[in-house]
Amino acid sequence: MIEKFFKLKENKTNILTEFIAGLTIFISISYIIFINPKILSQAGMDYNAVYSATIIASIIGTLIMGLVVNIPYVQSAGLGLNALFAYTICGTLGFSWQEALAMVFICGIISLLITATSIRKKLIKAIPPFLQDAITVGIGLFITYTGFRNANFINFAVEGVTNGMSLGSNTIPSLANFNNPQIILALIGLIITTVLVLKKVKGSYLIGILLTTLIGIPLGVTTLQDFSNYTILPSLEPTFMQLDFSGLLTAKAGLVTVFMTIFTLCISDVFDTIGTFIGTGKKAGIFKVDKDGNMPEKLERALFADSIATGVGACLGTSNVTSYVESSAGIEVGGRTGLTAVFAALCFALSLFVAPIVASVPMAAISPVLILIGASMIGSVKSIEWDNIGIAIPAFFTIILMPLTYSITTGIELGLLFYVIVNLVNKEPKKTPPMIYIFSVLFIIDFVYKALS
Repeated sequence: MIEKFFKLKENKTNILTEFIAGLTIFISISYIIFINPKILSQAGMDYNAVYSATIIASIIGTLIMGLVVNIPYVQSAGLGLNALFAYTICGTLGFSWQEALAMVFICGIISLLITATSIRKKLIKAIPPFLQDAITVGIGLFITYTGFRNANFINFAVEGVTNGMSLGSNTIPSLANFNNPQIILALIGLIITTVLVLKKVKGSYLIGILLTTLIGIPLGVTTLQDFSNYTILPSLEPTFMQLDFSGLLTAKAGLVTVFMTIFTLCISDVFDTIGTFIGTGKKAGIFKVDKDGNMPEKLERALFADSIATGVGACLGTSNVTSYVESSAGIEVGGRTGLTAVFAALCFALSLFVAPIVASVPMAAISPVLILIGASMIGSVKSIEWDNIGIAIPAFFTIILMPLTYSITTGIELGLLFYVIVNLVNKEPKKTPPMIYIFSVLFIIDFVYKALS
């Protein structure tokens, strides 16, 4: 039955491989269970309610990906989008968290509409192949940078500060001194996981995480959490269906600000998702392109699932739910079907009972996996015609700006903008698909709004 439903043999996988892939993805992103409520609670939301909302939204979104779309992707509250929610929308702009949840819900509805009209699918098709390869490489660097950052391998020293006052200061990255137990553990984990990958050990990433976690106990980095005060599935009541639509109509910031904020949320959500699917799915053959450059029907279903999850998450009480780029950890170990997602969803459900154990896995154990996944994605760079400057410039900006701005969306936006500029300068305006022109205008509006806000 499982074979028939998920088409395991057709996708050259099996139940064990899918289980390992699902568990690997879950462990790789389990941090969001605890980080998301920590961030959103700073907007005034109830920590325990957001904790439950995060897990339930992750289960629902991931099960849709697994059972309806049959792809190995996990959904949860987007890191970065939750910061936008808490620090910008509720902090800088002054909206209540109830109004912000209403915006997230509207964003989900808009994403559904543009997916239903095949706009998102047409946009993906409009992105030229060399930029799709650049997105893959950029996401690889993004994931690697995330791993280095979380492992604390990189220090960020501030120059130009005198007596506590910044005088045109610059933040300069440098290699950290390996005198910290967390950094030492991450280095040990990186070596262990690299050896396992080179030896082609089945489940190398998962084994690497578990071994590193165990080694972290005597180093004092891995600390077992206390179960005594833990409540299984805290009440959702403080955040459930607390969306305030009427408040948006009377908001002090004005309707223009409301509209532009929703627009920013949509842009970030749409292009984070597109980038994730292109960057991870095309390389692995999950989204196979036909001879005419058309993406498969299941990509459209995946985009629907992503949009639905955002709306569901808002109703439960969390910021935008999105497809996680860390799903590549499961894809890298062989996950190819929705069974991977189902196993990951089950892990989310079990985490309700063993959350203290999940919380015990240190970032030093997860970071090596992210670093090595990034290394495996860089290979797409060879498909780009670097001798053609018209291709090299937009490809370069797409690749380099993802890690430097810590945003998949920004990399895609500026890569496409420079693609338009190159074609206009070369007097080849028809080379750019109309869809790219339309979204380029939207990108410019988004950049201007952010600059003025």
